[in-house]
Amino acid sequence: MQLIFDIIKETKAEAGKVAKHEKACIENQHVFVPFAFDTFGALAPDAVRFLKRVQQVASSNTTHVKGQNFVFSKVGFAIQKGVAAQLVARLPAISLYSY
Repeated sequence: MQLIFDIIKETKAEAGKVAKHEKACIENQHVFVPFAFDTFGALAPDAVRFLKRVQQVASSNTTHVKGQNFVFSKVGFAIQKGVAAQLVARLPAISLYSY
């Protein structure tokens, strides 16, 4: 049940991003690909399709063969790093001096 809720939430995030940016992209003859994910790194369907395409292009243009999930692992690490930075920023300040 939680998985279904997460997919619905990510799909709503995608729809919100499309609604926000679609007009500007059309006016400038650009394509908009929403890139939505949750706090734990679960990617929305359009984000997965986009990353698979990036992975295909990267692997076809390089001689250095990386693992199948190279792009996904890099994006996953970036998401985790961003979440960690947000959590650390919310920690209460630790006083170096005790009075």
